[in-house]
Amino acid sequence: MHSMVSGFDAFLAETVSTEGYWEGINWPWAWTIFVLVLDNVIRVVALFVVPRNRRPTAGMAWLMAIFFWPVAGLLLFLLIGGNQLPRKRRKMQDATNRLVGEVAEHAERELGTPLSELHPGLRNAVMLGRSLGAQPMLRGNSASISIDYEGSLAQMAAAIRNARAYVHVEFYILVLDDSTQDVFEAMREAVQRGVTVRVLLDHVSAVRNPGYRRTAKFLDEIGAEWTYMLPVRPWRGEWQRPDLRNHRKILVVDGLVGFMGSQNLVDSSYNKPSNRKRGLHWKDLMVRLEGPVVLGLEAVFLGDWYMETGEALSDHLRADTPLQSIGDLDCQVLPSGPGYGSENNLQVFTSLMYTATRRLSITSPYFVPDGSIMHALRAATARGVEVELFVSETGDQPVVYHAQRSYYEELLRAGVRIYMFRPPYILHSKHFTVDDAVAVVGSSNMDQRSFNLNMEVSMVVHGADFVRELDEVNAYYHANSRELTLQEWEQQPMRWKLLDGLARLTSALQ
Repeated sequence: MHSMVSGFDAFLAETVSTEGYWEGINWPWAWTIFVLVLDNVIRVVALFVVPRNRRPTAGMAWLMAIFFWPVAGLLLFLLIGGNQLPRKRRKMQDATNRLVGEVAEHAERELGTPLSELHPGLRNAVMLGRSLGAQPMLRGNSASISIDYEGSLAQMAAAIRNARAYVHVEFYILVLDDSTQDVFEAMREAVQRGVTVRVLLDHVSAVRNPGYRRTAKFLDEIGAEWTYMLPVRPWRGEWQRPDLRNHRKILVVDGLVGFMGSQNLVDSSYNKPSNRKRGLHWKDLMVRLEGPVVLGLEAVFLGDWYMETGEALSDHLRADTPLQSIGDLDCQVLPSGPGYGSENNLQVFTSLMYTATRRLSITSPYFVPDGSIMHALRAATARGVEVELFVSETGDQPVVYHAQRSYYEELLRAGVRIYMFRPPYILHSKHFTVDDAVAVVGSSNMDQRSFNLNMEVSMVVHGADFVRELDEVNAYYHANSRELTLQEWEQQPMRWKLLDGLARLTSALQ
């Protein structure tokens, strides 16, 4: 018994001694040392992790964020620092690319544009795009351009009403409202007569825009097959970088008629109170297509459908699909995004800009170029090419708006003429022309998001008639814009220049 008591006394003595040890610690100093060590560990580790496989500007921006705010910067980097899709999606994308490649080879044999007929610069750009995930350039297409917002919606509704087999709809923003009511009613009528209607819409953009519950309810009620693209629902096991979005705008009817461009399926005010208060409306450009190039748009939709549903609609995309020549345009569909060649849209765009010998006209609502585009534009003006850029005078996204403005002085000094489309309109069209026979249209902006993060679809068009039609559009822009001069720009208040510079730094965080 005595030994047991002695042992218990020793235990008590040790416990008291331990408690005294912890009580003796200066906790404020301990926490300070811990935070300092953690801050420095984060900074050192960031030097090894952040710059890997990342362009220097982006790496520097992330390092600055982490060095100034180590913990917050690290958390932000972990949330949006990677631009890769989840592994499962990457495998599905690879499978889709193989299937599309087989169909593309068939199309190229049937109606592929002979590369020998293209001038060397365009030929090289087409071959570059092809090697980075673009489809072949196909001849025998017809195209018509619309910059009438409501008119484009009416054209799409009419095409859906003529559908006999299926309708494939894919839009970054798709909302049932007063302006789009007729398009949705056309989808209802199509389902009622036995036509299959499949709809894809981006998940994050849907929940951010008014009317998404009403839209989902309508699609369910009419019996459309539909799903969200790139859903961010961790509670369902669906997760990827939340700002990695599908930004495409595509409509395909029976594989015969297609629409693509910059316009979302929503009212031109986007139904947002802040836009309506400012009286803002969007100006867009859509292209209606017929011919074998529609097969290319079909392939993009079917790939996205497979990515989201796991359903491979192979009957719609076969290597023996008959192709019919409709017009005289050569067109190449260029899908882009994390699932394709690295920055393939940027590489093709830049390659085409270097082919300009006389003029280069660019329209981009969010023009935040990287160094390669700036080099291409400076090189163009230096060799005597007339370069013009159309942007909006006002903006709807403050950070992007100020980041874009930060490039104006450099552009003006290089000899680029900048035309600002007058408010209350947001010029949302995305296209550019090279000389008199080459143009690019689509959903892709000229900014880091479109080059690195978003899934986009563009189209390279070879045809003088199409470029002349775009010239008429540019004439409309000229009539409704005012030119920004270097003298005016130099008089900008210092506070605006400061905001522009800060926004330019944040634009590199991708």
